[in-house]
Parts: sequence; C-alpha cells; structure tokens
Amino acid sequence: MRILGINAVFHDPAAALVVDGEIVAAAEEERFSRRKHGKQAVPFSTWEQPAQAAAWCLEQAGLSAKDLDAVGYSYDPALVEPGLAGHDPSGEELRTEFAKRAPLFLKSALPGLDPGIVRFVRHHVAHAASAALAAPFGDCAVLVADGRGESTSYLAGEYRDGRFKELAAQKLPHSLGLLYEDLTEHLGFARSSDEYKVMALASYGKPEYLDELCEHVHVTGDGGFHAAGVDLAALAPRREAGEELTRRHADLAASVQKVLEDILLELTDWLHDRTGHRDLALAGGIALNCVANSRLHAEGPFDRVWVQPAAGDAGTALGAALQLAADAGERGAPMGDAGLGREWTDEQLEEILIKAKLPYERPGDVAETVAEALADDAVVAWFQGRAEFGPRALGHRSLLAHPGRKANLERLNDVKGREQFRPVAPMVRAERAATIFSRGPLPSPYMLFVHDVAEDWRQKIPAVTHVDGTARVQTVEDRENPVLARMLAGFERRTGLPVVINTSLNTAGRPMVDSPRDALECFGSAPIDLLALGPFVLRRPRPTRAGAASPEEKEVP
Repeated sequence: MRILGINAVFHDPAAALVVDGEIVAAAEEERFSRRKHGKQAVPFSTWEQPAQAAAWCLEQAGLSAKDLDAVGYSYDPALVEPGLAGHDPSGEELRTEFAKRAPLFLKSALPGLDPGIVRFVRHHVAHAASAALAAPFGDCAVLVADGRGESTSYLAGEYRDGRFKELAAQKLPHSLGLLYEDLTEHLGFARSSDEYKVMALASYGKPEYLDELCEHVHVTGDGGFHAAGVDLAALAPRREAGEELTRRHADLAASVQKVLEDILLELTDWLHDRTGHRDLALAGGIALNCVANSRLHAEGPFDRVWVQPAAGDAGTALGAALQLAADAGERGAPMGDAGLGREWTDEQLEEILIKAKLPYERPGDVAETVAEALADDAVVAWFQGRAEFGPRALGHRSLLAHPGRKANLERLNDVKGREQFRPVAPMVRAERAATIFSRGPLPSPYMLFVHDVAEDWRQKIPAVTHVDGTARVQTVEDRENPVLARMLAGFERRTGLPVVINTSLNTAGRPMVDSPRDALECFGSAPIDLLALGPFVLRRPRPTRAGAASPEEKEVP
C-alpha cells in the first residue's frame, strides 16, 4: 500500500510517505515555507495543510496523489468531547469543524486526491505508532505524553504483532505537556515552541518548589495522573520576554522539571508491571525532554528505551501512515537514519553555486578540509545528504565548532542570536563515546538523552559540558555516515579530541536550514567561517590588499 501521513491540527505540520510498510520520506512544512513550526497552534490555522511537504514526499517516490491507497490524518475529530476543560476557549469548535473537513482541504492541496481515502487516526495512537512501529525492536510497551490530543494528554499501552492495545489514558485538563507549556509562557518564552529553553534553564536552579507542586501534580495509581490547578505566579513572578531571568525563575523551572521526571518514572513502573516488556518506546512532545528520558533509562524498569527522533507533533504524520500500514498487515524495517528529507546531487549543488556567482572549492576530501578548519577554530556550516526529520540537527544540517575552547559556547549562541544559557551538543564517533560519556544509553544517534561527562574530560571539552556536568550526545557510526565519521577522525588526529560541537544550522526564530539556498542565506547573514555544501567548500572572504580571491578558489564563470 502507498500511504501518506499528514499532521496538520496543532503545530509542526508535516507529511510522511510509507510504501509497503517501508518509510520512504518525511518532512516538515516549515522547511519549505520557512515559517518556524509551520503555523501557530490556534484553532483557525487547522485548515492549513502541509501541502509542500506532502507534494515533495509524493515526488520523492514518483507518485501522484491519485496513486495513493490511503491518507492517515493524525487527529480524529469524532473523539473531541465538547466543553471539556483544557480545550482552547478561543475556538475549539472551529478546530473540530476544520478537522472534520480535512479530506476536502487535502483534496484542494493535493490535486487528484480522492478525499474518500482519508482516514482519521487518533492523535496519541499516531504518536505511539511513530515510536513503537519504527523502533529497533518488536513487541514493546509504549508511552505518549504531550500537551493534548482530541480530549486526552497521555496514552500508555503496548504493541504485540503490530497491534496496539491501550492500557491507560489521561483525560484533559490534566496534562504534563500543558503544565510545561504554561511554565514556558510564564517564564517569558514562546508557548508550544520554547519548552527546550526551560529544560536548559532548569539545570541552573534547584527544585525548591517541589512540595508545593506535588500537591497538584501527582500520579493517581491507575496509570494516570493529576496535573491541574498549579498557580505558577505564587511560586515565582511572571517574566515578560526580554526581562532578566532570576534565581526564582530557574528554581521554578527545576521544580517543574523534577516533578515531570518523577511522574514519568512512576508511570513507566506501572506500565512495566502491566506488560512485562523489556523495551519501551516513547513519543509525544514530552519525549523531546532528553533529561527526563535519561532518568527513565537510568532508573526506570525497562532494559531499553527508544525515542522517536520526531517525537513532537510532526512525527504523528509518520505514525498515522505506519499505523494504517500495520492495520493492513504491512510492517517494514525499523527506522534507521533520521535523514528522511530533501537532498541534492553534487551536480545540482554546483549548478546552484555557479548561478549564485560565488567562489567555491572542491577539495579532495571535504571531511579533511572541515576537520582542518575546525582545528583552526573556524565555525563551520555543514550541509550533507538528506535533511533530518525532527527538531535535532544530526549531522545533515549542522553548525560545527571546536569543543575545547570554552568561549565557543558564547560564540555560537551569538552566531545563532539566542540566549547565553543555552547549551550546545557534542558529536562523537560511536566507538569513542564510552570513554568520555556515561549514564545515558550508547550508542545515542538521535541526541535525545543526556550523558555524564567524565571528570577528566570536562576541562578538555568545556564548550559542550553543561553547567551540571552533562552533555546531550550524538553518536556517529562509521558505516552509516562515513563522511561525518571521517571528519571526526580527522579532527581527532589534529587536536586529540574525538568530539566536535554540533548544533542546528539556523539562527534564532528561523527553521533549520533545509535547501542549498537556505544554507547560502544563513552563511551570508551569520558570522560563519566556512560552508561545506556537499563536496564543495565556501569560505568567508578575508580582506586582502588587492581584494583578490585566494588562488585556491575556483573562478566562477
């Protein structure tokens, strides 16, 4: 079967294509439209479909909309309970009505589509499928937690032989995700967008308000929880955007983070007792909280924990398609590399560079050229292969730098135009990771867990060692990403450090770079020293007396 998955209800609209159970392509609409998160998570925006992402997925497989056997839409408006607390008071009825009309909106967005093949897939089931049906193991337990779906905020269950069995769900208004969103907004950040900033801020504080929070946020003993009625202003003053962050703000962030982790641990204990599975798959926006994931791995009852790289709402496009495929008896291979998006051939890249009239080089080995530049303390934009699906830069669209110079943390935050308390991550070859990083699972290819940095390495790689002595690690396998692995090996030969800084290739408020044009615009507007665009290299011009280009640069026709 040829199945297209669609996420379009809240934020991060996305599309994914599954053919005969195999994942062919997946992409977020923001990478095409260049609107961060694709759209605002407001009821009126529900009519907007990921038209460009969906059209590209079909093009990638050489299909048209009329060739599809089914479309999975990751929300079922029939499950919305009108008037339920926790729904959007500004227009939940409008959201529901627009969701009901999704088949017609999709018909308009994808000419030739038969609206009769659109199937509504429960939001949290789509999340669950995106993890459990893509995980590197078979039967497993699955836990989903986010802000909200149709009328719930949490789902726990198991997959056996590709079939999902629900064991617990939590009805609104109780929601761990909405609590974290409330906190994000209370701290002066963008709701449904900047929750990762709160996670970073939490490491600077202490859980001073844990007792007060636990009065309102606690498990209920039946696989569910209570999470409502928290008065954040009684614990720390509301902060407006741009105002100074205080110790009380950091302590509040640390307190909510701690209660979130504690509840997730209790929920996984309950789920393990009910299923007896060795393995756990995670999805939902909460599963992007890598600090919580690490506690689940270290202290939870499951032997293995796997998190969908696109654990947020974008991933429900993939999950909806995988669930319909599983329902039809089609189960493909586990998800491998998260590079499921667009790519360009070397010939296409060179044609773009020639049209842009930019001087460029084609070195013998771009990996060695970048390793040398990084060793010389350059900031490098790295554009290679297919774009990542999900919010993490995993060596396809990345900014790279030297981790041994502490000032590079501030430097990169300046390059990206973001807050200085924000950390950057280490990228390391998988075979070298265990000598430096511990506690979290290894290998860790998707940057979804934090690891302790060994004491004798913290001063060697200070730029990627967070204030609490941890780092959010991405491991690189030589076989799966040979160019990236060669770059890391070349950097280690020159510096003795097997680690390189990796952060997303974008600037604050903009989506991650996706196309060559995006990369060139970012390179031209930000203080980046070198751009590795496929096999080609562009260098930031250095003034010379004559203003001439370096002799090693290739002349543009």
